[in-house]
Amino acid sequence: MDRRSFLAALAAAPLSRWRPPLQSRLVLLGTAGGPTPKKTRSGPSQVIVVGDRAYVIDCGDGVARQLMLAGAFRALRHVFITHHHSDHNADYGNLLLLAWGDQLTTRVDTWGPPPLANMTRLVFELNDADLKIRERDEGRPPLKPLVHAHDVRREGIVMQDDRVKVTCAIVDHPLVPLAFAYRFDCPDRSIVISGDTRPSAALVRLARGADVLVHEVLWLPGAPGAPGSSLRKHIVDSHTTVEDAGTTATEAGVKTLVLSHFVPSENPPVSDQEWEAAARKTFAGRIVVGRDLLEL
Repeated sequence: MDRRSFLAALAAAPLSRWRPPLQSRLVLLGTAGGPTPKKTRSGPSQVIVVGDRAYVIDCGDGVARQLMLAGAFRALRHVFITHHHSDHNADYGNLLLLAWGDQLTTRVDTWGPPPLANMTRLVFELNDADLKIRERDEGRPPLKPLVHAHDVRREGIVMQDDRVKVTCAIVDHPLVPLAFAYRFDCPDRSIVISGDTRPSAALVRLARGADVLVHEVLWLPGAPGAPGSSLRKHIVDSHTTVEDAGTTATEAGVKTLVLSHFVPSENPPVSDQEWEAAARKTFAGRIVVGRDLLEL
């Protein structure tokens, strides 16, 4: 159909049938890397908001407060965990509990590697006393029936609703048994979250042609741990340097590379200009140096 025919058909269509496309919001809730709390950044987490639904990816330290600051706390509908390291799941249970303590009365589905379903059961067990008191004293609906946890064991389509299609790939993050990256195909664009990974062909395939790739980054000269230590070896073997993140973005043909999950996050400090310059060596597209509560 040429442009003139398209405009004529659009003009002839009943106005009541036309709806503007839903716009997605991507907010970086936390951009620090590593398990310890940071003074200037919250733990790894991001949220994609489409209409009145929020899709949270990872639940690092402070995720509930950051989600409130992002204006999406009461829109929580789905949570996706990339892998079971404490900087990515430490506040998973807290997010569910605190959302319920606010106004949560709608279903929340959670997705991630095993044993997510059992971890969710243990969240309810851990907080049983509080749950019972608030149900009785405050008239809240029981939390347990609202939360539906799903163990994801293989790559492919994770879930799809009328807003997004979510697909995962298995990425390589030793020594974690199973780690995922997620792709969100939204009405207006596609967004990929790398999770933690070393350079990964599976991530390149998942991110092919995406509009946005949010990728973890390592500043190799500032990698934690003494030279030759097991910590230094783990960091270097299990993560992606900022230069290699740029290579992944180039190979995948993405439009925008967003740097996040910074290692190191604070000490030694690395400037935004240094992060961007390092990524620019291997990626010619748009580069965004992430910060907490940055919206894209």
